Amino acid sequence: MIFEGTPSVRFARTAATVAAFAALFTAAPAHANATNHDPGEVITAPVQEVLARLEVSSEDRTGYDRTKFKHWIDADKDGCNTRAEVLKAEAIVAPEQGSKCVLTGGEWYSPYDDRYIDGARGLDIDHLVPLAEAWDSGASVWSAAEREAYANDLGDDRALIAVSAASNRSKADQDPSTWLPPAAGYRCQYVTDWIADKTRWNLSIDATEEAALTGELSRCPNVPITVTTAR
Repeated sequence: MIFEGTPSVRFARTAATVAAFAALFTAAPAHANATNHDPGEVITAPVQEVLARLEVSSEDRTGYDRTKFKHWIDADKDGCNTRAEVLKAEAIVAPEQGSKCVLTGGEWYSPYDDRYIDGARGLDIDHLVPLAEAWDSGASVWSAAEREAYANDLGDDRALIAVSAASNRSKADQDPSTWLPPAAGYRCQYVTDWIADKTRWNLSIDATEEAALTGELSRCPNVPITVTTAR
């Protein structure tokens, strides 16, 4: 699913990585206000319909601490942690991989701000739906293992994305009601992927977030999306 003006730099995960990652999932109490899904359910529908299925609920950050989402891990034990796996998968010019998965060289495209970046040091790996936002929207009741799985989600290529450090730090923990990518041509992709990620993890949205997503989607194609639920 690529919108006009957005390079096709997204990636697929290997079966081994996905299998190792899936082992981290564990049952956890459902968020009281979130729509229930069975883990592994495949949802395909126009994005506006998928948005309409998300539960609208107030958010609560009580008790949040970033350390409650353990990352980055090496789920498939190949010597490369989640950050390195994303960097390798999203590189448009492949970096060289050295001892202990140290990456040198390479080139990446940061769609948030429409920039090409040489070398991994200028990049952050963004949780599309930030950890704090996930906590606010239901992750506060998850087990530690499920929060770890969320923070290292290699099972859906929309969940984690390599972007410029500057754009990621500008975004911080904001949702689309207060932050959208500076590159206007990427905004349809961004809000569509946000809705997919919230659906995958059975997370709620708040009223201002819903209004922002609805408003942005009114300027976008109502494309069909496919989501495999994680919980």
